[in-house]
Amino acid sequence: MSPVEKEVVRRKLAVIVENLRALDPIKNMTREQYIDDIYKRKATERLLQELIEAAIDINIHIVVQTGSMVPDDYYESFIKAGELKIIPAELAVKLAPSAGLRNRLVHEYDLLEHSMVLEAVKVASDLYPEYIKAIEDYISKRN
Repeated sequence: MSPVEKEVVRRKLAVIVENLRALDPIKNMTREQYIDDIYKRKATERLLQELIEAAIDINIHIVVQTGSMVPDDYYESFIKAGELKIIPAELAVKLAPSAGLRNRLVHEYDLLEHSMVLEAVKVASDLYPEYIKAIEDYISKRN
């Protein structure tokens, strides 16, 4: 078991916090407002992608530092983090689908449903603050 690099984790947490703040005005947009503003759509997609990737990086880093194998995929990184009690298991199950959103954002731009992305902003705004707290609690208890 290796030590968790708290500074690395906190830098990634800062990305999540910053992106959640930037997404805050988006969550109150109507579907029509969102769809009509290509700049907000593209910015939203990128902010969500970065946020999710930061969480995946944190998951993988901490999971590996516990002595566990690298998760098979990004979805599994959340599940494994829950199994290892890095984050609450219930939260892990709720966040794991964001890995699929990340993949769609990166690989399938033409297949994105704008309403789904807008809804993902609301979900991220609800769940990722819990994730931040759980990770901070976890690393604060480590040497």
